[in-house]
Amino acid sequence: MRSIWEDTLTAAFLGLILPGVLLNGAALYLDTMPIDPVQEETKPQQETLKLYLRNSDGGVQMQDMDSYLTGVVMAEMPASFEPEALKAQSVAARTYTCKAYTTGGKHGDGSVCMDSGCCQAYLTEEAYLAKGGSPDGIEKIRSAVLATSGEVLTYDGNLIEATYFSCSGGSTEDAAAVWGTEYPYLQAVPSPGEEAAAYHTDSVSVTPQQFQRSLERELPGPPQTWFGAVSYTEGGGVDTIVIGGEIYTGTQLRSLLNLRSTAFSVSVQADAITITTRGYGHRVGMSQYGADAMAVAGSTYTEILAHYYPGTSLTQMQP
Repeated sequence: MRSIWEDTLTAAFLGLILPGVLLNGAALYLDTMPIDPVQEETKPQQETLKLYLRNSDGGVQMQDMDSYLTGVVMAEMPASFEPEALKAQSVAARTYTCKAYTTGGKHGDGSVCMDSGCCQAYLTEEAYLAKGGSPDGIEKIRSAVLATSGEVLTYDGNLIEATYFSCSGGSTEDAAAVWGTEYPYLQAVPSPGEEAAAYHTDSVSVTPQQFQRSLERELPGPPQTWFGAVSYTEGGGVDTIVIGGEIYTGTQLRSLLNLRSTAFSVSVQADAITITTRGYGHRVGMSQYGADAMAVAGSTYTEILAHYYPGTSLTQMQP
């Protein structure tokens, strides 16, 4: 069986990969002129870009970018969302994919997979229909992808880390607070109108014994004495919390307790510890439910992207 690297070299030789892109570090050529929203409706069709997609069985296939992104948006955002929200999702997903090409991505070779825990979620049309999606939903999503074809987000001329998530619970989070790395365009911003999201708020209760097992330690004294001082991030998430005399970060606890987000509060009784979370996901970048709320209120996809990725430019990739 041919290796991914062999396929990559062949594709690069044939000119089938992203125009202006070579895997493993070469630059992606971008037109740095801002896009004029007035010209969007008459934007000429471009030759579609290509990418390497890893199948669930480990194989790798070449696919055109817009077809891939249609599958991503089908998996990542409900077709019932407003068209402008779907367009914003398309641009964010395209930017993420192109960034993977230029940096090597999670797999080191510029390819992307179908696992949302690694890259981006992805559904074939057949899988989408089997999950209850409709042909009209497919066409609505495909239209959003094609309406933004070739558009990516840049900051100072470079592709951004276009992170996104389900819902914020009212505010997004600074990247530095979650991952320890500062990005000027991934700052905490308000994200109102998400109350309809399934996990805008959520609560889970565990016994003191279950809580200690999750922390993999025994805590001294009764549960009411376990919890100490709490500090918060700019986005309202837990920065640090003292438990049993030790300091934990909000990110640590989210992982240890399998919480929906780092924006949480704790209430304690003798026989139960209840943790209430706001939002779902890492809360960095674009809130998908927040994007839809903005679209319902009349914002365009360019305005949505400018809100969640402040200081970035919407940039057209050169064919």
